[in-house]
Amino acid sequence: MALIGIDIGGTKIAGAVFHNDKLERKEKIYLDGKGGDDAGNIIIDLIKKLLFYSSENKLNITGIGVSIPGIYYSKTGCVWAPNINGWDNYPLLERLKSCVPQDIKIKIDSDRACYILGEVWQGSAKNIKNAIFMAVGTGIGAGILIDGKILRGANDIAGATGWMALDRPFYAKYINYGCFEYHASGDGIARVAKEVLADLPESITLKNKSIDAVTSHDVFEAYELNDEAAVKTIKIAIEFWGMAAANFVSLFNPEVIIFGGGVFGPAVKFINEIYNEAKKWAQPISITQVKFLPSEIGSEAGLYGAGYLAKDNIL
Repeated sequence: MALIGIDIGGTKIAGAVFHNDKLERKEKIYLDGKGGDDAGNIIIDLIKKLLFYSSENKLNITGIGVSIPGIYYSKTGCVWAPNINGWDNYPLLERLKSCVPQDIKIKIDSDRACYILGEVWQGSAKNIKNAIFMAVGTGIGAGILIDGKILRGANDIAGATGWMALDRPFYAKYINYGCFEYHASGDGIARVAKEVLADLPESITLKNKSIDAVTSHDVFEAYELNDEAAVKTIKIAIEFWGMAAANFVSLFNPEVIIFGGGVFGPAVKFINEIYNEAKKWAQPISITQVKFLPSEIGSEAGLYGAGYLAKDNIL
């Protein structure tokens, strides 16, 4: 079986040919700020390139799976991707169907759904039917697998974890991000560090940077040097990751919670601390039955998930 997986990000697109469950060929292309149909054309060109490669190598592509950074509306075939201009309700399925052979089936889903599907297929959730993928990067989302099926919700928005209410009172600063994402995403770590620095101006490592220029990368580097502001910022993030994981454990009784995205990465070393934090909050029996694991396929989880989408759609 030969398949194509497409992982669309806010700035770049990865594509791959999978043959007999193995990654055969991988390509990457950048959006360069393009949106609307221009972004759609870039995706179509990438698919055509992978179809040409497959034809040259006598691989019969039967399905294409596409991961998108936002919401896929399964009832209309349209997508909402806030980081791509003009993709507020973009008819991606219609565009793709018009440009590939009719006998090739196409399936689209959100990146968070694809992350957990990638782990089921080739990663930390093999042979598991109840799992959560907590994706922590610029934002935060969750792929939720219950009884072997992706939880999508009434309008395909389930898993928008960044909006989990994990603190009180409500502040206006949460409106654009959600409470959880404000404090513990990649951008959130930088935001919190700036707030902490205002109270800890003697910060050893971060003091030489303009507060406005501090990034999560700077915070993780400063943490390794035992910088007071960085240590306090990461402690806050661990608390939020632990509370969120505890809520998943109590609500869904998963077998595993998988941590991935760009922040895990450097934050993978904190998984045991996150588990210990979650133990304080979670249902006491369920927390003893779950494993907290790092992603096995890392930054390619969305790409593998897109490949699995194509496979599952055919089967």
